[in-house]
Amino acid sequence: MGELHFEGLLIGMATFLIIGIFHPIVIKAEYYTGTRFWWLFLVAGIIALLVGIFFVENIVLNAIIGAFAFSSFWGIGELFQQEKRVKKGWFPKNPKRKYE
Repeated sequence: MGELHFEGLLIGMATFLIIGIFHPIVIKAEYYTGTRFWWLFLVAGIIALLVGIFFVENIVLNAIIGAFAFSSFWGIGELFQQEKRVKKGWFPKNPKRKYE
């Protein structure tokens, strides 16, 4: 039967966890700051990609870093979508923030 390889399972679980963590981060970021800090998601993704490309040789860790990087990029779009969801009333507005 041979060896068991759990690398794919580990990458999948880590990716699932990363996406699950980014969901509330995006919601909280929009609630407290709006969309003005979208660039932080971009910078985090670029830094993660550069770290993965230049410094990480382990393929499993590299794949997990890639999932983090692209989840950061995905977070940019979701931040603007979250703003629309708030305007539609699907999510609460922050009473301490001014809205257009």
